Amino acid sequence: MSIFESKNEERRNGKQERYLQANNKEFNTLFGYPNNTIKTSKYSVFNFLPMNLFEQFQRLANAYFLILLILQLIPQISSLPWHTTVIPLMVMLSITAVKDAIDDLKRHQNDNQVNNRSVLVLMNGRMEENKWMNIQVGDIIKLENNQHVTADVLLLSSSEPYSMTYIETAELDGETNLKVKQAISVTSEMEDNLQLLSAFDGEVRCESPNNKLGTFSGILTYRGNNYILDHDKLLLRGCIIRNTDWCYGLVIYTGPDTKLMQNCGKSSFKRTHIDRLMNVLVLWIFLFLGGMCFILAIGHGIWENKKGYYFQNFLPWKEYVSSSFVSACFIFWSYFIILNTMVPISLYVSVEIIRLGNSCYINWDQKMYYAPKNTPAQARTTTLNEELGQVKYVFSDKTGTLTQNIMIFNKCSINGTLYGDVYDQNGKRVEISEKTEKVSFSYNELADPKFSFYDKTLVEAVKKGDHWVHLFFLSLSLCHTVMSEEKVKGNLVYQAQSPDEGALVTAARNFGFVFRCRTSEIIVVVEMGKTKVYQLLAILDFSNVRKRMSVIVRTPEDRVMLFCKGADTILCQLLHPSCRSLRDVTLEHLDDFASEGLRTLMVAYRELDNSFFHAWSKKHSEACLSLENRENKISSVYEEIEKDLMLIGATAIEDKLQDGVPETIITLNKAKIKMWVLTGDKQETAVNIAFACNIFEDAVDGLFIVEGNDGETVREELRSVMDKMKPKSLLDPISSCFTTKSKMPFRIPEEVPNGNYGLIINGYSLAYALEGNLELELLRIACMCKGVIFCRMTPLQKAQVVELVKRYKNVVTLAIGDGANDVSMIKAANIGVGISGQEGMQAMLSSDFAFSQFHYLRRLLLVHGRWSYNRMCKFLNYFFYKNFAFTLVHFWYSFYNGFSAQAVYDTWFITFYNLVYTSLPVLGLSLFDQDVNETWSLHFPELYEPGQHNLYFNKKEFVKCFMHGIYSSFVLFFVPMGTVFNSVCSDGKEIDYQSFSLIVQTSLLCVVTMQIALKTTYWTVISHFFIWGSLGFYFCILFFLYSDHLCLIFPNVFQFLGVGKNTLKLPQLWLSVALSVVLCVLPAVGYQFLKPLFWPFSVDKVIDRIHRMKQSLPPPVQIKLKHSSSRRSAYAFSHKQGFGPLITSGKFMKSKFPKKDSYAF
Repeated sequence: MSIFESKNEERRNGKQERYLQANNKEFNTLFGYPNNTIKTSKYSVFNFLPMNLFEQFQRLANAYFLILLILQLIPQISSLPWHTTVIPLMVMLSITAVKDAIDDLKRHQNDNQVNNRSVLVLMNGRMEENKWMNIQVGDIIKLENNQHVTADVLLLSSSEPYSMTYIETAELDGETNLKVKQAISVTSEMEDNLQLLSAFDGEVRCESPNNKLGTFSGILTYRGNNYILDHDKLLLRGCIIRNTDWCYGLVIYTGPDTKLMQNCGKSSFKRTHIDRLMNVLVLWIFLFLGGMCFILAIGHGIWENKKGYYFQNFLPWKEYVSSSFVSACFIFWSYFIILNTMVPISLYVSVEIIRLGNSCYINWDQKMYYAPKNTPAQARTTTLNEELGQVKYVFSDKTGTLTQNIMIFNKCSINGTLYGDVYDQNGKRVEISEKTEKVSFSYNELADPKFSFYDKTLVEAVKKGDHWVHLFFLSLSLCHTVMSEEKVKGNLVYQAQSPDEGALVTAARNFGFVFRCRTSEIIVVVEMGKTKVYQLLAILDFSNVRKRMSVIVRTPEDRVMLFCKGADTILCQLLHPSCRSLRDVTLEHLDDFASEGLRTLMVAYRELDNSFFHAWSKKHSEACLSLENRENKISSVYEEIEKDLMLIGATAIEDKLQDGVPETIITLNKAKIKMWVLTGDKQETAVNIAFACNIFEDAVDGLFIVEGNDGETVREELRSVMDKMKPKSLLDPISSCFTTKSKMPFRIPEEVPNGNYGLIINGYSLAYALEGNLELELLRIACMCKGVIFCRMTPLQKAQVVELVKRYKNVVTLAIGDGANDVSMIKAANIGVGISGQEGMQAMLSSDFAFSQFHYLRRLLLVHGRWSYNRMCKFLNYFFYKNFAFTLVHFWYSFYNGFSAQAVYDTWFITFYNLVYTSLPVLGLSLFDQDVNETWSLHFPELYEPGQHNLYFNKKEFVKCFMHGIYSSFVLFFVPMGTVFNSVCSDGKEIDYQSFSLIVQTSLLCVVTMQIALKTTYWTVISHFFIWGSLGFYFCILFFLYSDHLCLIFPNVFQFLGVGKNTLKLPQLWLSVALSVVLCVLPAVGYQFLKPLFWPFSVDKVIDRIHRMKQSLPPPVQIKLKHSSSRRSAYAFSHKQGFGPLITSGKFMKSKFPKKDSYAF
């Protein structure tokens, strides 16, 4: 049945599938598939203003100020002019709009850069250049070497034999080792024949777009036959074509439907914990404001009823006021307007500016700039800076994030002799550095110039013809699944499925045993300049269970040899008894390698009798052809021949970590930040890296592995682990919460185990552990461990683990990764960090912060994050305080003005108080203040801890700030009232309302200026200018606003004629200022002195210690890295099973490749 006939039937059955036909745009457009345009921007020129305003007014505070403005336009209740609200509101909306526009403009530029890339498209029988965004489903495109894949395409043919195509998937999974894709035979025959490609009308039915990077299923219908399509036939957008001259592909998914973009998902707006706390506090303030207005309205009603009613001749009621109750209702709204500054609009403007400034510090930080890639750190969002100072859990990918995914042949042990260490003339071992002299491989014309080795004794042994050394490197050059490419004579390019194998074969190449090329039947090796051809008899393939691989070859001397390499735990059991002493020595060397965090393999061989091999070969063929229980039969046959092996030695490969990774993790641990590794890699390699990075410590009391294959087994394993970590924990009250499903949000408290433990769990077991109440048991165990490794995880599982922690722990989470498979995790975490500067950029594009090296995370959190959190907390404490002190003066004044909603301040002072007079000092504090400098912040990671518990700004601190504000407002009203009570000016005139107003507002500004000076711990020229300059500016503008000319020109707007110069002469003003400052500042000074003595934080002692040590800078942090010698890096394979049969099938080989008898050397 064709696609045309089955389309309606599939839809009736409810199946969501994709239908398309090659080279048939008319048919494909019927389904409305999107084009290949990607869009990450939010706005356009036409919708920016309405959409941005709509988004801004969705914030409760903005909507509140808009309602307040509308109320001020009602004359019956307006107690303040409209400009007191509209000017700050316009400024805030404009600043936010400009910031949003700049951010979106960057997204537009990134989108345009990608969408306007060029690609060759088959149109009308010829290849034409077109832009990526114009590619449609069903198009046939041509991709060339080193070119990015445009969309998700079905591979049709390529320049390589059997239409193989090599791709690099760093942007998807962070791995730089090559992967192989292969076209189906029916399309590979078209090669690059444009006539055949234009006539191709295959119909494809496949699964709907999804985010599963590792799966794809579909059916190709062509010439009446159906062909199965799987993931090995699909090239995903984001991959890069490598070592392949050209390939043709049929576009299956485009733009937002590609698996790369499907993994990006929808970006959710991330709000900080302080943002959420502020929303609660603002709600409290609203309720308090409403209650206060209600009390004042009642007071007004009582006053009007008892006094105002009888004085209507002097204070007549308005025509719309019929009773004291009606008047009280109007006064309620009048006070709502006049007291609105308890939640000032400038609060949100200031927060945006502070976050923007602290983001710029990250962008400008030269110590987070990676020169080799010319990549600076980037704060891609400006809303999460203070959250960086509160991180408790870090979730990290492994490959490309902790490691460089570069394997280096570091050391080896051959026949009991260890090679790789360097010694000086006195026989002392020296550390290898850039200055250490490298070994010369000039004797080998085919050596790789990028390979480095430093132990000359190994080269000398090779040159002397040491039998065991030659046999060792011969085994490395034969026992592998690497493919060789030599487009230029002498320039070998190895295509390794595993970077480990690439490192071993490259090492053998440099020491004189050069793997030159292979077919399905032979392997050509250049041994010390002489070319030899080995007949490939069998490859005993690698598997996770076997943990080894072997090859059987016939040498030019007609000897049948088996070479085997694998995990020492396995090979030790397969050795001949005569190797016992050599085995013991080699195991000691392996312990030394493991103590340095190296990945190890044992190498062995066995010479086979011809008759024995023929008999075994027959059994092997029968096992391979068996239809029942084939895998077990093949494994049994392998075991028959892989025994009585003769040990040659062992290899040690360094899985090169990124610079500073172990030191960074140790520092983060000291800051009480827990590190979990979430990787798709195998358990052995993940655990090895965990020890090398110090995620698992040497002194770990237990390493628990959860690997159950069903829910019940996983439950038993978890409970067994819990019982060992915390005996009788299953009987405590916390465990009882797991058995009952509560509708209320449940938070798991911090628990302390009886030792230091580590947890390892694979993705298959995790699927069961995330079901039902098991997820709580898993989380409880994981949170008590010092380190946790999740291996073999899918991208979805990574996000699920992050969401699990966020759901049940009141903590800030951070996820860091470098590939598309990390995007879901990065977006799920409170903070997402992308590693940029590598080939993979997808994680960076979806992140909140980006840089090139993992060790920059230490500086991002302990310096920028901590400073941002401390500054934001100081800002909020001070900002709420100064506005409570400013606003609540009206409350006290109402008892003296008949609750008439008369403002105690000049209206222009109300307008400029937050916008001008107090804005620069608080911004200076929030942008430049440091309790300790960056050196001390890194030297004492313990300083980070208060942010994790949000100690510096919480509900308790807010209440303190509120009480301080009430006290200050009381002082600021009654002290000036007392100084002017029953007093007159020097000319005998009474001090009027306007002079009293000026005295109160001057006292207020002096008090809040002194308060911010007390809070400032890091004084700079800018700090002095902002703080004292703002106070001086107030006195300067005082004469301008109250000048004769301005008041005469605009008498209705500027009503304080001559008040400035007259009031500043009064001694009552300066007495009021002095008393107010002393009475308001003394409690703050006393509290700052007594707090460390009676209510200290844990970091107060550290800060005191720093202050005592400030005479000398701290020494650089020296962290001695240790690795457990009792743990062995079991094996170093990371490639897939099934690669051996692919080689022996011949599908890798060029059809024109010469056969064995055609070699002439």
